[in-house]
Amino acid sequence: MSADQPQLLQQRDIEQDLALEFLRVVEEAAIAAARTMGQGERDTSDQVAVQAMRREFERVPIDGTIVIGEGERDKARML
Repeated sequence: MSADQPQLLQQRDIEQDLALEFLRVVEEAAIAAARTMGQGERDTSDQVAVQAMRREFERVPIDGTIVIGEGERDKARML
């Protein structure tokens, strides 16, 4: 085992943990939006998805800036 291997394993664990956290964020947004599907209220679906994502991101133990989303383009709620 090289001297760098424990650090690489720790970094991989952190990356896997974050990947699962982000998966949970997306999953909760999809579930929230699915509850409004078929009602002809696209904006409502978008709004509840964004709210769910915000709520779940608050639980993720990171400090960062979100650089995704299309809010500026279509006037949707921004993350």
